[in-house]
This record gives sequence, structure tokens and C-alpha cells, in this order.
Amino acid sequence: MLYIYYGNGKGKTTAAVGLAVRAAGAGMKVGFFQFLKNGSSSEIAVLKKLDSIEVFCCDKCNKFTFSMNEQELADITKQHTEMLKKAVELLNNDEIQLLVLDEFLDAYNKKLIDMEFADYFIDNTVNKGEVVMTGRTPTEKLRETADYLTEMTAVKHPYTKGISARKGIEY
Repeated sequence: MLYIYYGNGKGKTTAAVGLAVRAAGAGMKVGFFQFLKNGSSSEIAVLKKLDSIEVFCCDKCNKFTFSMNEQELADITKQHTEMLKKAVELLNNDEIQLLVLDEFLDAYNKKLIDMEFADYFIDNTVNKGEVVMTGRTPTEKLRETADYLTEMTAVKHPYTKGISARKGIEY
């Protein structure tokens, strides 16, 4: 089954974390992969404490992509591709039953992953277990492939009042 949590609103990663914790609580093994994030978000500290959840983050993502130079973009593209290969390996070897790919949609849309391998994954692997993807905009192909498609829409957000992201709430 493919779950996609997408949109411009808050809650995509939160929903994915909640499902990961629920699955772990039911005895499932979980692979939690964060693309475009370096592991400094507060939820990662808790997820790493759970034996049944393996966490992988893009430690080279230390700033927004629009601030990165060509070498930095190449480095994260390489790391994202390695992460996806590891995710496929875990899923194919039945080492995990739930795979979370947080911010995968944005890494994919910005082509910050090997596109040929990513398309292979989408075409051949997402049906091998429970797979969650988050990000802003799924492609039409992913929309059609998804079993669950949930849009998070920002109706109101403190950011519009000039309130910065708060640790423990937004990250």
C-alpha cells in the first residue's frame, strides 16, 4: 500500500511519524528515511530510541537547497540515492514492514535523487509493503498509484504573522 501525505500545510511528517510509532507498537519493523533533512528535527531523537525503527537522514542537508552550490546539490543527490537503495534493500529483504520516505516528493520533484532508480522504485517496489511518502506535490503518476492520498492544506499558520518555526512544534 502506498500512502501519500502532501500539501502546503503542517502535519505531513507528523502523520508519518504517528504511523511509524503505531506500526512499531504493533510489532512491525520500520525504516524511517528523511530526505532533505539532516536529522535535527525533534522527532528523530525519539524514533531512534525505538528498537523496531531504523532511522536514516541526509546528514549533508544543512541548509535549504536554494542556498546550496552545485557540489552540495550533487552530494545530497548521491546521499539520497544511497538512502533509497538502502530502503529498497530493507523492503525487498522483508527486514521492514513499513517504509517511511519523509520529504521524498520534494527530493524527487527537485531531481535530487537518481531519477532512473527512483522511477524503478515507484514502478516495482512500492507495492512490496506499506510505503509512506511525504512532501508538497505528488506527481500525477504517484497520485494514481497511491492507495491513501491525504492533502494537508494550510488554512492558517503562525508563519504568516511572522512567527518562526518552533522547536518541538514545527521541527
